[in-house]
Amino acid sequence: MAVDLIYKYFPTLTDEQKEQFAKLQELYQDWNQKINVVSRKDIDELYLRHVLHSLAIAKVQQFNPGTTVLDVGTGGGFPGIPLAILFPETHFTLVDAIGKKIKVVEEVVEGLGITNVTAKNMRVEELKEQFDFIVSRAVAAMPTFVHWVKGKVKKNSVHERRNGILYLKGGDLTEELMDYKTVEIIDLPDFYEEEFFDTKKVVYLPMKFKG
Repeated sequence: MAVDLIYKYFPTLTDEQKEQFAKLQELYQDWNQKINVVSRKDIDELYLRHVLHSLAIAKVQQFNPGTTVLDVGTGGGFPGIPLAILFPETHFTLVDAIGKKIKVVEEVVEGLGITNVTAKNMRVEELKEQFDFIVSRAVAAMPTFVHWVKGKVKKNSVHERRNGILYLKGGDLTEELMDYKTVEIIDLPDFYEEEFFDTKKVVYLPMKFKG
């Protein structure tokens, strides 16, 4: 089964989490026929291209209970929904400007029976809250993204790693990240052996605070 890929890299899942991950394929296939949010090829490889990719953030940063995480430009719910299954005591806010995508997120969340996700159909700039971490999958170049989420990171950290951005990106990021002296780039082949991840990375950028 395709979902076995998730169990391989996350062997300590509870039975409930295993069941929720196993349900994802059916839920996304069903909703994708009504509202196309994931390409056909990606639906066939949902666990590799979307779920396991999203969970790479968890290989870099574990979220403590009570942590708040914002997923910007979540699309059909990635990386937010897989992370919400993995961290049931962390609250995730999933934001996307496209209403039909948020509709799919709401339906998948309901189908899974998870209660730690809030979905919002809005532009991230309109959001007033602050969060411990901000996650996303390559929705914009880093300078643009940093501008969008300005002021949305809490000052006080509850983890060893300072609050900031955890961004899933691919390819050569040298130019895009050259202005960020504190950036940390983690290669996904450090955790995953599948060829799909060869050029993929998690980019961690701690947010700076004055004072």
